[in-house]
Amino acid sequence: MRRLTLLVPDADRYERIDRFIAARGGISRGLARRAIEAGGVFVDGRRCKVAGRTLTPGQQVVVNLEEGGRAAPALAALGRERLLYADADLCAVDKPAGVPAQPTLTTDRGALPELVSALLGAPVTLVHRLDRETSGVTVFARTRDAAAALAEAFRTGTPEKTYLALCARAPSPAEGRVALALGKDPARPGLRRVDPAGDPAATRYRTLREAPGGALVEARPETGRTHQIRVHLAALGAPLLGDARYGGPRRVGEVAAPRVMLHATRLELPHPATGARMVFEAEPPEDFRAVEAALVGPPER
Repeated sequence: MRRLTLLVPDADRYERIDRFIAARGGISRGLARRAIEAGGVFVDGRRCKVAGRTLTPGQQVVVNLEEGGRAAPALAALGRERLLYADADLCAVDKPAGVPAQPTLTTDRGALPELVSALLGAPVTLVHRLDRETSGVTVFARTRDAAAALAEAFRTGTPEKTYLALCARAPSPAEGRVALALGKDPARPGLRRVDPAGDPAATRYRTLREAPGGALVEARPETGRTHQIRVHLAALGAPLLGDARYGGPRRVGEVAAPRVMLHATRLELPHPATGARMVFEAEPPEDFRAVEAALVGPPER
């Protein structure tokens, strides 16, 4: 991502924002307009999507541009088959890999809350987040009270989450519980590292199947730290396939990983209104199953 930070001078009073960005940012007006339309432009910290908006001196304009100047294609709609459950208080969906869980700095298009809201015809509230490349079960609140109850449940670690991970090798030991605190990696913005001074984090795991080329691992995080499963399994010598940021190979022999091979397969939590036990499950998608079959063989039936 490329970022431009521009301060509006007196000379540009009442200038259109698209013209201002082009002139002061040294980019084409077409690129400036595309950045605005995509949602990558902020004026004094608020997203601006109106190319004809006029500016006043002293305002700060921040322009976030995707590499190459164009954002990745966004998913236009979420199919009905992705809806796992819905009632008046919450809904659960099977998130496709590659869809952001929330708007990014470069765009607000195609984020999961927008897609789910369109599917249901009513707004929803995100209460927990999966990484962009992670597929699987995600829940949303449909009322303010439900959002508060679900947020508190996730804050206290009440939900039981189960993930499937395809790793470059089996963790050592093959089954157990890893409790390593995690903190921000100062050398790599946005990433995490094992840090004794960081936030407590624990993950239970077990190796389901393994072969010379890799392993299928079940992971059950007890806490919800950013990139927790990825960092913990890497620390056990079992980085996820496709996860180059944490040491995972993109290819094992003839097997190529199209993404970070992590899938949220099951989520159990109390209903935010009734307290009833709710269980949502999603089978791994085709790309995950294809790599799994090539790496460790098809699942046993």
